[in-house]
Amino acid sequence: MRLLDCDNDRFQLIKAPAGNIPRYAILSHTWDSDTQEVTFRDLVDGTGIEKTGYDKIRFCAAQARRDGLRYIWVDTCCIDKANNTELAEAINSMFRWYQNASRCYAYLSDISDAGPTNDSQQSELIWESAFRKSRWFTRGWTLQELLAPASVEFFTKGGLRLGDKRTLERQIHEITNIAVEALRGNDLSMFTVEERFKWAETRQTTLEEDWTYCLLGIFGVFMPLIYGEGKTNAVRRLKKEIDDATSYDDGPSSQAAKSWTWMVPFERNYSFTSRESDLKRLHQMLFTGQHTAKVAISGLGGVGKTQLALELAYRIREEHDSCSVIWIPATNRESLEQAYLNAAAKLGMSGFDNAKTDVKRLVQDHLSSESAGRWLLVFDNADDIGMWVDKSSQESSRLIDYMPKSIHGSIVFTTRDKKTAVRLAGRNVVELSEMNEEDGNKLFGKHLVDQDLVSQGDVAALLIQLMYLPLAIVQAAVYINTNGIGPGDYLLLLEEQEEDVIDLLSEDFEDDGRYHDVKNPIATTWLISFEQIRHRDPLAADYLSFMACVDAKDIPQSLLPPGQSRKQEIEAMGTLQGYSFIAKRSADSVVTVHRLVHLAMRNWLRKEGLLPNWTSRTIARLAKDMGNIGYDRRAWRPCMPHAHYVLGSTLISEDDEGRLDLLRKYGKCLYNDGRYQEAEITFQRVMENLKIKLGIDHPETLRSISNLASTYRTQGQWEEAEKLDVQAVEGLKMKIGVDHPDTLISMGNLALTYVKQGRLREAEKLQLQVMEGLKRKLGVDHGDTLISMVNLGSTYRRQGRWGEAEKLQLRAIEGFKTRHGVDHPDTLIGMSNLASTYRRQSRWEEAEKLQLQLVETCKTKLGANHPDTLHYMSKLAFLWKDRNRHEVALGLMQTCYDLQQLTLGASHPRTMATQSTLRAWQRGVK
Repeated sequence: MRLLDCDNDRFQLIKAPAGNIPRYAILSHTWDSDTQEVTFRDLVDGTGIEKTGYDKIRFCAAQARRDGLRYIWVDTCCIDKANNTELAEAINSMFRWYQNASRCYAYLSDISDAGPTNDSQQSELIWESAFRKSRWFTRGWTLQELLAPASVEFFTKGGLRLGDKRTLERQIHEITNIAVEALRGNDLSMFTVEERFKWAETRQTTLEEDWTYCLLGIFGVFMPLIYGEGKTNAVRRLKKEIDDATSYDDGPSSQAAKSWTWMVPFERNYSFTSRESDLKRLHQMLFTGQHTAKVAISGLGGVGKTQLALELAYRIREEHDSCSVIWIPATNRESLEQAYLNAAAKLGMSGFDNAKTDVKRLVQDHLSSESAGRWLLVFDNADDIGMWVDKSSQESSRLIDYMPKSIHGSIVFTTRDKKTAVRLAGRNVVELSEMNEEDGNKLFGKHLVDQDLVSQGDVAALLIQLMYLPLAIVQAAVYINTNGIGPGDYLLLLEEQEEDVIDLLSEDFEDDGRYHDVKNPIATTWLISFEQIRHRDPLAADYLSFMACVDAKDIPQSLLPPGQSRKQEIEAMGTLQGYSFIAKRSADSVVTVHRLVHLAMRNWLRKEGLLPNWTSRTIARLAKDMGNIGYDRRAWRPCMPHAHYVLGSTLISEDDEGRLDLLRKYGKCLYNDGRYQEAEITFQRVMENLKIKLGIDHPETLRSISNLASTYRTQGQWEEAEKLDVQAVEGLKMKIGVDHPDTLISMGNLALTYVKQGRLREAEKLQLQVMEGLKRKLGVDHGDTLISMVNLGSTYRRQGRWGEAEKLQLRAIEGFKTRHGVDHPDTLIGMSNLASTYRRQSRWEEAEKLQLQLVETCKTKLGANHPDTLHYMSKLAFLWKDRNRHEVALGLMQTCYDLQQLTLGASHPRTMATQSTLRAWQRGVK
């Protein structure tokens, strides 16, 4: 085989050494007139550069270099056609040369550079029309050039890439009527002789005998070329060669027909449901005819990997009655060794029972030979990667090195671990997920004895609880059948205490489709996986233990305990995702634990006596991660569901210091989120516990009383708020002094209650005292001092004292800007109050400018959907309403309401207040 060395602009012909041919690209094209094609003699003599055919050689070389290849093959110039022996050898070898090429470029000289773009649907239609009409699809030799390579890339005359054989699969199938499976590289022997002849039926060649010779590789036969014999005689000889190859005694097909092995430990599962798309994907990956196909089926324990592999094995037997199927349980070395021994006996290998014989090598050598014919090898439960890649003390090779190699063979692995799947099968991994609702219903119905008495509503609810997991569905049906109950009764059992649910999910049951020495219930099958994780990746086990103590959904990765390095953390998450224990959308997004895994994990921690310790660690981590509760909800809102979950645990006493700290922070989050009733309940719990633990007059208890008062104030319960505020103020005065900042801040809270009650003079007097006291104790630019200025300014505004209000608000805003920056929440609150002051004075332009700045700053800093952004948008809508800009005001308020429903929920106080305003405006009420 000759190749063109295209390392530089001058092409050089080289003779590729037999058995050591370098990687090369190959050109597929239609010939111009013979006078314009660059020939072998042209390259030898250094001529032909002016020919039009030189353009496609230049294209092929340039594209190969872009793809990292130095060598190319082009049929016009890499074959000495004057040498009949070389020509015959080339034609008989050409299919293989295309098959072995690293890249195949189809150069469509009759398509201009106007390829598919996103700019114009019309240009795309024009391009596709030209593609369908291309002369390339009418020529005989391009048929094998389409089918032989693993991938064919299509280019226009100017070198614009149109797509490849896979992306253009639909169009190519419609143009050629060639089966999709053939286009995807499946073994061509799977298709009948008549079908393969039909693919070439309308194709043309310049020499009539070439119509036959271009089919040699497609039928896998070789024969001498006799130009001048005519097409009829050539076809007759080809058919005789095909018949001889089919009946030849030593060929792999005939040998397989005489001797094949079926070694599968399970009967066919006639309750197997759907999974047709997964089976189709597996089929496409097997028996490619180019190399030993290796495929892995991965997924959560109980998702149906073994059942899918079993159905695949039976379908392969139906489709290929001469295909050997050997099933090897790979749960552990002992089961695998015994299965290899059984396979050697079944295959009739001499010496397999000799103690010194390496039985795995014996089976490998047999399946790697041509005489073995077509075979499928299934390794079930290949979960332990160490068993495959580590050498045992008794063996000279790793288990992975015993894999047989044959173009007639395929290997399927089933594994719970995606990392193992990728290690064993590369990219050929089929990941199984839970069933959809329709398939779950079918599976449940196939296993249920008495279907007439079943409520479809109960079944639907039950399947949701079982998350459409096949093993859980079958287990539930067997339990229902055995105990004579209905799906609704089983659903009630799933709502019992965690320990009882785990007992239910651990119920064993008879199943002909499983190994008798392996337990199958849900809880058991996942604990097996967890033990493997503990052994291989301790940080992943710690992550799962932590996740078991928080809510199963939307866990921020930043919340998890840190590892020794970022690499270790990424690998730990990869381990959990590989076992399908968790799901996440991207590298830094939140993760969700499978609900039943979450339940099984909590049960394991409980039985091991580790749950209280992990709960304490989780509480401490949450309290630290939530930090100082500020106005920026992005920092603490993702933690709230998890704080709620862990605080509901009875494992840690209510007065535990860590638990109380988290409870207090959770209450502040609820308050800042506008969930005042829930905040009230939480602060009540904190207060009652502190009373018992520290006493009613302890400063911490009094601060909790002040927090509780704030929830009453926001709910309009003025008397209750005032009573608690007074109690907190008087108590703090007694314990820490009247000028202590905490006392002053508590007095400021009491003043806010007075403002809400309309008692502005009392509020003003108290706020002046608070502001002056904080100036003395903390300084005029301290954050708490500046907040006291904002509050006093708001009181002045309510009293109509616009100048005094504006002066204080401007001073506070400048202080906030210097201290925190222009986009800090405190700065924004000051600006909002100043805008209200301008609005009350009908200083519309100044108010609107400030309010627009608030909205834009929040959009940039917090996002367009952030609750604070929406709050300031609603205030801008009020301003526009005041200015009689009714339509834009109504539109903005509608936008606020829509976004608040999505962000806060329909029942949130802010959402409900916006809804009330919106309805009033829609009715024309000002």
